Amino acid sequence: MFGQRIRELRLDRKLSQEKLAELADLHRNYVGVLERGIQSASLDAICKLAAALRVRPADLLDTLP
Repeated sequence: MFGQRIRELRLDRKLSQEKLAELADLHRNYVGVLERGIQSASLDAICKLAAALRVRPADLLDTLP
């Protein structure tokens, strides 16, 4: 669900995975892996993604059970 939330916010902002990764200072492959749910995000990555998407880190986690 975390990956779906990242994808939803990324698409709402009309960002490619590559652009989001650039804004978050992460590798573009890592963003894809997170979106597909293959790997869990580190706390550092969650904070970087939240900043790049201009949301609070908690907003990325609100949808999790």
